[in-house]
Amino acid sequence: MLLLFLWLPFGSFFLGTFLGRYLGKGTLILILLNILNTFVLAFILIVKQFYHNSIFYIYLGKWMSFDVLSVCWEFYFDNVNLILICVVTLISLVVHLFSIEYMKNDPHIVRFMSYLSLFTFFMLILVTSSNFVQMFIGWEGVGLASYLLINFWFTRLQANKAAIKAMLFNRMADLLLLLALFVIFLIFETLDYSILFYEAVFLKNTVIVFGLFKIKSIDLICFLLFLGAMGKSAQIGFHNWLPDAMEGPTPVSALIHAATMVTAGVFLLIRTSPLFILSNSALMFVAIIGALTAIFGSSISLFVNDLKKVIAFSTCSQLGYMMMACGIGQYTTALFHLTTHAFFKALLFLAAGAVIHASFDEQDTRKLGGLLKFLPLTYSCFLIGSLNLSGFPFLSGFYTKDIILEQMYATYTPVGWFCFLIGLVAAFFTTAYSVRLLFLIFFTYPNFSFHFLYLTKENKFPISLSLIILAFFSIGIGGLVTEVFYGFGTTFFSQAVFFNRNYYNLGDIEFINFIIKILPLFMFFCAICFVLFYYMKFKFQIKFLKKNYIFLQVYTFFNKKWFLDRTINQILILFFLNWSLFYSYISLDRGFLEVLGPTAFVKISQIFYFNYIYMYLQYKVREMYISSCY
Repeated sequence: MLLLFLWLPFGSFFLGTFLGRYLGKGTLILILLNILNTFVLAFILIVKQFYHNSIFYIYLGKWMSFDVLSVCWEFYFDNVNLILICVVTLISLVVHLFSIEYMKNDPHIVRFMSYLSLFTFFMLILVTSSNFVQMFIGWEGVGLASYLLINFWFTRLQANKAAIKAMLFNRMADLLLLLALFVIFLIFETLDYSILFYEAVFLKNTVIVFGLFKIKSIDLICFLLFLGAMGKSAQIGFHNWLPDAMEGPTPVSALIHAATMVTAGVFLLIRTSPLFILSNSALMFVAIIGALTAIFGSSISLFVNDLKKVIAFSTCSQLGYMMMACGIGQYTTALFHLTTHAFFKALLFLAAGAVIHASFDEQDTRKLGGLLKFLPLTYSCFLIGSLNLSGFPFLSGFYTKDIILEQMYATYTPVGWFCFLIGLVAAFFTTAYSVRLLFLIFFTYPNFSFHFLYLTKENKFPISLSLIILAFFSIGIGGLVTEVFYGFGTTFFSQAVFFNRNYYNLGDIEFINFIIKILPLFMFFCAICFVLFYYMKFKFQIKFLKKNYIFLQVYTFFNKKWFLDRTINQILILFFLNWSLFYSYISLDRGFLEVLGPTAFVKISQIFYFNYIYMYLQYKVREMYISSCY
């Protein structure tokens, strides 16, 4: 049974790919039933785990073995990946159900559903692997499935460009992850999790020498692992692919870019917590990058007009919060936020898809408005997702975001306080763009044709049911399982996550000043007042401010995404392209190597050939001369 839930999604992919043309749209029901059975089996496993709280392996056989390297096909189950298995399968089930109605008019819907199942299969491989090599198969597999899903409408140029961009950015990060695996094998001579984590404590002071520089091996490994995770989790610098990936269908955004694939980097940090907890410099770097990503994503979302891209940058911001929690050693808190975020962000994406579907594929927020009376259920679900994202009291997002900020403050270190202040500002921006979206879509005066407004109506049952399921989990999951993740006395993750008593501060947060505790709530109400005053009182007066040069420059800075895209394109990419052209290609490939290689061979061959012809002709002339003498 343990392996059945792994192979059912692959069976769905096989069914849709090879038998879809014969079974027609009846294949969709079979695929949906397969994913439903996958979720049921995963749910049974997690319920059993609540009683047993143990780690278990499933050994299938040896894959490769040479010298000291031995890699097996082996699956590893503990409380961390069982929770992720439940999250992945449930979100996948809801997205499959949503897609049946959302993509019903697409002639290639069976292929689309097959790709969704393939992604689910690779994600399950990633989280259940017992070694880095097997994990890397799932890591690359979700990248492949992401490329296929983003590029599903392959006749659209923007979809092609977005898919290629996502593939390239992820390959750059994956190269760094591969370097981390090479260093791990060089130092520890194993890629198996259990052996590696046991040896790490004894070999943590090993030093690697690069010329005149020395670096601790554990620091180098952690830095490379995090740089590899930055690609999948769209941290600042590797974030460029995530907003552009919104060119794919909306169910793709909900499954890949909100709930599962982008959280693979966070999962990697949680899984390798025994390594990171030994490297203070790597943890500090993780926390700072997470804080910068949180403020970056939230500030950009306030100035973006595309509905799906607003939520995409919001995903970057929330992933920054998860990285901040990992950077202070609070891995269970990061996992808790990962779990709740998966539900309410998938709800937001699917609600946005319902709005787009009902408003004739319009996703520019400036061209929407007045949809409250026509889409009441969609509005309710969008409101629930937005309140969760903003950290409204007693919803799931409140239990995770506030605890991250309190734990940041309770570290009593400069880095912790820096992350706390950045997190507060990011919380203000998060509430501001959430309220702005609600206002522009549902409350403002309609900005599109009354003919379309008259035809706008609530979506059909599969879409509505998908939203209701996610809304239910978004409301209740936080309060139900809070004590499991970070309650006093809980031992649920004692065998799955490495705990260091130096980073334990759950007791400290109980004695934080009350003003510090209510600061996130204060930011929440300040952001609401700011947006409402802007749209209800000063909307017409502020248009004169737009003519101000300083305001225009600030607006341009945020609207152009901090100019990071331009910086990366003009400085980094053009530099490497020019270097590749003038040095690698012209000087080295067509120059030095060409002269020593093919050109030299041809010239030497010509010399020998002409010398041979000359000698042959000389011999023949001499022979004719001698014969004429006789």
